[in-house]
Amino acid sequence: MHKTVSAVLTGHAGDSPAIGAPGRPWMDYDGLRTLSRDVATALRGMGVTASARVAIVLPNGPEMATAFITIAQAATTAPLNPAYREEEYEFYLSDLQAKALVVTADDDGPAVAAAKKAGMAVIRLNVAEGAPAGHFTLTSEATGNADNAAPTADDVALILHTSGTTSRPKTVPLLQSNVAASAEHIRASLELTSSDRCLNVMPLFHIHGLIAAVTASIAAGASIWCAPGFNALQFFPWMKEAQPTWYTAVPTMHQAILSRASRNADIIAANPLRFLRSSSASLPAQVMVALNETFSAPVVEAYGMTEAAHQMACNPLSAGRQKPGAVGMPAGPAVRIAHETENHLIDGTGEVVISGPNVTPGYESNPDANAKNFFEAEGARWFRTGDQGAFDEEGYLRLTGRLKEIINRGGEKISPLEVDGVLLDHPEVAQVVTFALPHPKLGEEVAAAIVLTDGSEATEKDIRAFAAERMADFKVPRKVVIMDEIPKGATGKMQRIGLAEKLGLVESA
Repeated sequence: MHKTVSAVLTGHAGDSPAIGAPGRPWMDYDGLRTLSRDVATALRGMGVTASARVAIVLPNGPEMATAFITIAQAATTAPLNPAYREEEYEFYLSDLQAKALVVTADDDGPAVAAAKKAGMAVIRLNVAEGAPAGHFTLTSEATGNADNAAPTADDVALILHTSGTTSRPKTVPLLQSNVAASAEHIRASLELTSSDRCLNVMPLFHIHGLIAAVTASIAAGASIWCAPGFNALQFFPWMKEAQPTWYTAVPTMHQAILSRASRNADIIAANPLRFLRSSSASLPAQVMVALNETFSAPVVEAYGMTEAAHQMACNPLSAGRQKPGAVGMPAGPAVRIAHETENHLIDGTGEVVISGPNVTPGYESNPDANAKNFFEAEGARWFRTGDQGAFDEEGYLRLTGRLKEIINRGGEKISPLEVDGVLLDHPEVAQVVTFALPHPKLGEEVAAAIVLTDGSEATEKDIRAFAAERMADFKVPRKVVIMDEIPKGATGKMQRIGLAEKLGLVESA
């Protein structure tokens, strides 16, 4: 099994297409390997070592894909959401202890402002007119003469943040070996070959797109056609141009695609898919059936998370073996059920735990979270996913509930306490509790119950506008309930779980 990102790129036919994009010539594997060497040389000349952390803030597209793949062979990558505000970039860049920030040639936005404020090197990514998809050069005012040593299997390839049960997001380092193992697990479970082509519509600052779409495809010597983000109106024209064999998406994207499928039946017929993949949030059984009927192809639902370098379980690809409502069978790491409060494995229903070569060695600088989420049992180290589930009689994993309070908005994980902290900065907010509001398409939406200070006349619109200036749009509460008093539990604590029902915002089950 491959142990580094560099190894994932070896052995594929040089003239095979690797990276494509709308209206762009293809980059082949020889071109991608050459770009990798050029990027490593450029970074070393800017003083970036194999252990240095390089934040990447780029729009979705082929250059984001190749920036991740190439920089990960020379340093530690840290992709960040381009939708963040300056304050958020300040936090993440500081938390990462980033050496440099990679942005487009003309970017002068909040990420650059935050990097300059921190005295961090800004590296510009330049794309020449007519260049193959994903080809770029790097320029910077920073200079240096860093050691040429390449990262090893035990070095960190990728750092992402995941929302925890505290306001401070947890830092998840993924080793070169974690990334390579997960890419191989996905390649094997999807039976990817060099003849496959993925139409990528997933954000490439998330683990789903980075590993399932890009790195797994490269592990197979396959090609990735990179859309500039998700756009339901453009999906079928992209499908016609790209001629993919598969795509991967979150359920909300699949539903949007389905809504336009009937008027694009000719494109579907002319570009038959081998399979479709869904992950990052639970896929409703009705949607799985509709996708299967529309595309005449199996719909493979997978179960993943950042700490596992994405994939943990996956429905089998063979026809008729996909089970609606199940997230599949173990597909890479060992998957077991543990007691929810005691550190031992059990049969029946409990907390889903995983162990394997794709699992992070632990959260960075967070011993409390590591003590809570990792334990030793039966000769292995297990990670607690925070999800409740059980295996059925055929060995398929079914998730039965959420043990954590994290809001899952269409695959975007949001810490309620992070939102609490921002709203409490409003001078007229006295109390706040952020909670999940069930949503028919997104699964969950962000909502907040608020008690105002005496004499305040602030409105829901005022509160949301305040939040929108300080957080990415997906974190901003879509519903703000202004109350005289927030309901509390038996211990006097404000309860997030079930609050939507208590406030009469949804029907009780």
